[in-house]
This record gives sequence, C-alpha cells and structure tokens, in this order.
Amino acid sequence: MESLDAALAWLATLPTGALLALMAALAAVENLFPPIPADVLVAFGGFLAARAQQPAWPAFLAVWGGNMLGAWFMYMLGRRFGAARVEQRYHLDRTGGADARVLDWHRRYGTVAFFFTRFIPGVRAVVPPIAGALRIPPFGVLGAMGLASGMWYGAITWLAFRAGANWEGLRAAIGRLGSWSAGGAVAVAVVVALVWWRRRRAHAPAS
Repeated sequence: MESLDAALAWLATLPTGALLALMAALAAVENLFPPIPADVLVAFGGFLAARAQQPAWPAFLAVWGGNMLGAWFMYMLGRRFGAARVEQRYHLDRTGGADARVLDWHRRYGTVAFFFTRFIPGVRAVVPPIAGALRIPPFGVLGAMGLASGMWYGAITWLAFRAGANWEGLRAAIGRLGSWSAGGAVAVAVVVALVWWRRRRAHAPAS
C-alpha cells in the first residue's frame, strides 16, 4: 500500500502529457501484470483533474485506450501461440478446460458473455488471450470488453472527479464499487444462464 501511494505521489509531479502517456502505458501493461491497477489509475487521474480544475476526459481516454491496446496485444499473443501457452502463462489447469469454458460462453451467449467478464476480477485478463487462441472473432470480443471498460472507467472517472480532495475516501469507494460490480456481474450471468437453460428445455423434443 505504501509503495502504491509513493508511486501515485510521483505520478502527480509529472507534466500533464507525460502523466497521460504513462497512465496509458501502465493501463496496457495491466493485461500482463498490474503494477498499478487501471481502476486506481483512472480514479487518480479524475482526482487530479478535479484538484487542478481541469477536464477529466483525457485521463479516462488514456487509461481506457491503453487498457484496450493491451487487451488487443494479449489477444494477438493468444492467437499466435495457442491455448496451451496461454494457460501455462496464467497457471491454468488444462484439465479444468479454461479454453473450453470460454468457447462455451461464446457459443451460448455470444459477445454478451465477454461484456460481463470485464467486471469479474481474475477472469478479465485471461479472456483476451484465450479468445485469441480459440480464434474467436476479435471485434466481438474486444468490442464487448471495450464497451464494458468504457462504462466502468467512465463511472470511476465521474466518481473521482466529484469526490474532490478526499483521496482516501475515494480509494475506499473504488474498492467497494469493484466488489459490487463483480457480484452484480456474477448475478446477471447466473440469471442469463437460467433463462437460456429454461428456453432450451422448453424447445427440447419430448422423449
């Protein structure tokens, strides 16, 4: 926590252009490992914009654009090296069938499934490379995740900009918001699965 605070304090000393470029780069790298979570980055950008009485949309675009470029890069890596290398990189159990689950989500729910994965920690980073390895069309996967990320980062930016000077309170609120979004995404996914299952049963031929 102290190292994160020190990193944010250092970021606050940078000129605006350098700060936005570094925020974009850090948001892109989050798809590999999170030196600073993109949620915290975009919140910090909105907070700094409010403190300087500047618009917050450049921070939003920097983090959102960087994160999506990173996701695109991971998709292409998965497409290039295949599911086995992806699952080895993320220490996924081959017998658990992470690649099979992603493919099954796509077959059942289409691109809607990838929209909801953005809100589930531990899943969103894995989906782009596995989707690439499975040759799922990129614009559907990344478009759905991009829309979800835009909504999420937009909400955080707005919250941060409205929070004013209370950074500690803001960071706590972002943590609670992340927990709520993950729970909400799982709940919606369960409802969608139940609706799909009931429709499938209704249309199944009688034995």
